[in-house]
Amino acid sequence: MEPRLEPFDFDSWSHLARRDPGAFESRRQAAIEAFMARQAPDRRERLRRLQWRIDRERERSGNPLGACRRLSDLMWRSFAGQGGLVEHLHALQGTAPPPSRRRAQILRFRPRR
Repeated sequence: MEPRLEPFDFDSWSHLARRDPGAFESRRQAAIEAFMARQAPDRRERLRRLQWRIDRERERSGNPLGACRRLSDLMWRSFAGQGGLVEHLHALQGTAPPPSRRRAQILRFRPRR
C-alpha cells in the first residue's frame, strides 16, 4: 500500500511546529517519504540526494531565516549558475548565455616582507 499524502494545511503545520517541534520534524519526514515513495525509482534517487542537501543546509544555518537564505541561494545557483537551467536552455537552443553582469572589485594586497 502506498503512503498517502495528506492535503497541506499551513496553519496546522505552523501550530505543530510551535507546540511540538519534535512531532513537527517527524511529520515533515513522513510527508517527504510519502512524496518520494510515489515517484519513479530513478527520480526518487535524485530527490533523496536533493533532500539530503537541503537537510545539510538547514543544519548548517543558525536559524530558520538563515536556512531560508541558504536554500534560496542554492535554488538560484541551480537556476542561473554554472551548469544551471538557464545554461542548459541556451545549449538546447544553440545560443550562448548572456555574459555575467557581476563584477568583483579586485583588492591589491601589499606583499609580505
